[in-house]
Order: sequence, then C-alpha cells, then structure tokens
Amino acid sequence: MKNYVIGLDYGTDSVRAVLIDTENGQEIASEVSYYKRWANKQYCNAAINQFRQHPLDHIEGLETTIKAVVSQSKINPSQIKSICIDTTGSSPIPVTEDGTPLALTTEFAENPNAMMILWKDHTAINEANEINELSATWGGENFIKYSGGIYSSEWFWAKITHIARVDEAVKNAAHTWMEHCDLMTYLLIDNKDLKSFKRSRCAAGHKALWHEDWNGLPPVEFLEKLDPYVAQLRGKLFNETYTSDVVAGNLNQEWATKLGLTTDTVIAVGTFDAHSGAVGAKIDENTLVRVMGTSTCDILVSDKDIVGTKTVKGICGQVDGSVIPGYIGLEAGQSAFGDVLAWFKDTLSWPLDNLVYTSTLLSDDQKTQLKAEIESNFIKTLTQQAEVIPLSESIPTALDWVNGRRTPDANQGLKSAFTNVSLGTKAPHLFKALINAICFGSKKIVDRFEEEGVRINSVIGIGGVARKSPFIMQTLANVLNKPIKVAASDQAPALGAAIYAAVAAGIYPNVIEASKKMGSDFESEYFPESDKIEAYQELMDSYSDLAKFVESITK
Repeated sequence: MKNYVIGLDYGTDSVRAVLIDTENGQEIASEVSYYKRWANKQYCNAAINQFRQHPLDHIEGLETTIKAVVSQSKINPSQIKSICIDTTGSSPIPVTEDGTPLALTTEFAENPNAMMILWKDHTAINEANEINELSATWGGENFIKYSGGIYSSEWFWAKITHIARVDEAVKNAAHTWMEHCDLMTYLLIDNKDLKSFKRSRCAAGHKALWHEDWNGLPPVEFLEKLDPYVAQLRGKLFNETYTSDVVAGNLNQEWATKLGLTTDTVIAVGTFDAHSGAVGAKIDENTLVRVMGTSTCDILVSDKDIVGTKTVKGICGQVDGSVIPGYIGLEAGQSAFGDVLAWFKDTLSWPLDNLVYTSTLLSDDQKTQLKAEIESNFIKTLTQQAEVIPLSESIPTALDWVNGRRTPDANQGLKSAFTNVSLGTKAPHLFKALINAICFGSKKIVDRFEEEGVRINSVIGIGGVARKSPFIMQTLANVLNKPIKVAASDQAPALGAAIYAAVAAGIYPNVIEASKKMGSDFESEYFPESDKIEAYQELMDSYSDLAKFVESITK
C-alpha cells in the first residue's frame, strides 16, 4: 500500500497544500487559497511599513486547501501519513495561555497589534537598533554573533518589544508569543501543553537568537536590559527546539474530522518556507538555493567541520539543522525582489487607476476588458522592451532597497534611489535598471558568502520569478557569472515540507535520502554570456557607488 504526505506552504499572499506520493515525489493533488483580508489590505499601512495578517486568513486557508487535496485525490485517509507546515518568518503572533491567537478573541478582533506581525513589517527598526547596541555594550556574550552580527527589525525580539511598547492592552493580554509555523502546527496537534510543545529550530535559531552555546534563548539578564516585558516573557517561551524531521504530535480529533483525515496522521515540527524550499530543490553542499518571490531567501548548507565556530558576517543566521539535520543551515536574502517590480508597476498604474478606470467615457464592460488586457500585458511588454535595450545605451542605476536591506548587513532604514536619469530615460530603461538592481543585490550576497570563506559552486532558483522570467534569470546568471538551474516544481517549499513529513512519518531514514527520491527535477539552466560579463561589472560598480552614497546620507 502506497504512502502519501501533505506539505502545507504559507506564502505572503496565499497558502497552498500539496499531496505527495512518497515513493517518487509525484504531486497527486494541490490547492491554493488566497488570504481574503490581506487582499483587502486590512490591518496594513505601507506608509509606515506596517504589514499585519489576521490568523483567520491562515486557519481558513488551512481547512480549504487540505480538505481539497484529500477530496481530489480520493486516497484512503489512512494512507496519508504525515503533514508538515512551512511559513514565512519571522512572523510572530501573541496568544493566550491556551494558545489561542489574541486576534480570535472579541476584544482584539480588529486590533492590528494583535495580528500576526508579517515578515516584511518594519515598524520595529528602533527596537532592532537597541538590540544591536546592547549586544555590543552590555559586557557579556554577543548573542547576535550567529545572526550575522546585526539583528533585524524583521525578527522576533524586535517585533515583540515594539508591540509591547505601543500597545499596553496587547502586552497585558498576551500570555506568550508564537512564530507562525509553530502556531499552525500547534493548532493541528493533540498535545495542547504549550510548555512541552516542540518549537521550530529553524524559526528560533534564525530569528529569536536561540543557540546551543547559551543553552537556548538569550538569558533574562540580557533581555531585561532591553525591556522588562521581554525578560518576563522569556520564562513563558522555550529552551529546547526541534528540527522538522521530528514528530510534533498526532492530528487532533477536531481537525481530523474537519479535514477528512485520521488521528493516526502525524504532524511534523514546523519550519520556514525558504528552508523547506531548499530541501524541495535537492540542496547540496556549496549550492546556493535562491527562493525568488516578493523577496528572496538565499539558503546554503555546510558541514559542521567546515563552518565550525566561524561566524559569517552580515547574514540572517547559521543554525545547526535548520535545513538538513546534521548540517549548518545559512540564510541570507533581499527584503524586496519581485516587490521591486511590483512597486514600479503600481507606480506606473496610478493614471490608469485614477483617470482611465474612473472615466465616464468608458462603460463598465469596457473598463473591465481594458483592465484585464493591460494586466496581462503590463510586465510582459515592459520586459520585451527592456530586454532589447543594449548595455551600451545609457541605463540608469537603481538600488533595490524599496523595503530596506536584509543582507548583507541588515538595515531596514535604507531606501531606494536612481541615478543617471535623463530626458531620454523611458519606462523600459527604469524597468531594466530595477532588474539590474535586484540582480546586483543578489551579487552582494554571493560576494559576502565567498569573502567569508563559504564556497558556492552552483546556484538553484525556485519560485515564481525563477520559472516565469527568463530575462531576469539570464541577467542574474550574467551578474553572478555562474550557471543557474531552475527547479521544475511550482511548489518547491510545499514539496520540501512534504519531504520533512515523510521523514517524520518514518518512511525515509533522513532528509537527504528523502530529498533524493522526492525532490524536484530541473526544467532549465542559464549560463553566463561571456560577451556581457564586463558590461555588467561596470554597471555593478555604479550600483556599489550609489549604495555607498545613499547609505552615507541615511540617518
């Protein structure tokens, strides 16, 4: 009798479930659910970089997608052995003593501070700066050394400290806080003891300063110098963490009934999407996996004997077992990748939204048809025209920091900029400049790893951008001067979560063996074009000069 597992992948805009045959990684069924409240921009304020999500979007999406794949497949529920959940992060959420999100209580149902603080929320810049200064001056262990030496406003402690300072009611009502991947796992399992619940090694190590060297999270002595609240919170969190090949518990009866499954289905410890995506793409040593979507996450694994106690400066953490148990997982990334191009599209669309689509000269049917036509051709036409602009032509230089800089050297206060703009500069020139910028930002990450002694022999791209934009992928290959393979799976993070699930269920002995059997094949490969390498290096130099200048004038 065949065995099947489910990978549930929470992205920024939607959640997707895949039902996978453990024998060969074949996708039997899949379903996507978009977050309704998020789509309406509820609880968000982009002007202050506030991005919050209601947990109901995630709970409703979980039920919709898993029920759908179970129903579509017509597989006997007893054959569905395990589920693993991956999410974005760091995306913490305040919960009550029984693990209920505050946003599900009447008092906090519409309070943005009680929602999940999404990974891209940058309202905690001041708190992150405090953590960095405190780490350097408090006189004890440097707790940020395994997090690249810089703590980010995108991460756990900074976000919690910020919410506690701006919202007394949320601070007093929250018994504790959970990462998104932990919350959704806890929701499904039968063990409802928060104290013994198995928290994600990946989330805690990369975002919450958990490390074996100090036996868990930073101690109260350090945290109380940051804020008395987080020092008090420390005792309501955890010390131990677990990799995602470990069983968190069995599916509880309530959710087994809702999903059409049995309580024999095991639930694996949760993880982050980029790390599971790397597993889904068959990551190996010295291979950089780039998860390319609204932002990027760049994942490497290294043997413990090679990394040892060396700390890599300016990245997003190095954690034992966060990708493959037994190996050090290293993370970096860009705060905006696809978001850079989405911002440009939104900017160019202003006259359409405010003049054309509101015009009384057009009927509602004409507006609908026109909008559909423009949407389907907007980026495609910009790409076609940008692609044919020769590198010898005057191309503006742009920075990719529309949402700050994640790595190298996190600084979420940085902003984007353009130079070399003239009367001859048209929209396709600016679009090409932005594509160059996201590729140059990628090169800075690769350079930092290699400067720190972490070898990169090959690159794998996964995600929507990697599969849908040959122009971006070819530009990236030219800028990195490295070949790039593209994973064939549309759902590499969900597939990676399914691989963890298969190991947790005992179907495979370890993640490496499971990944070899179940991981994605590759559908294409891009090679550097030798005649363009020098031109891109000159443009990269301009990017570096502009970056230095903007950083020097940013307070």
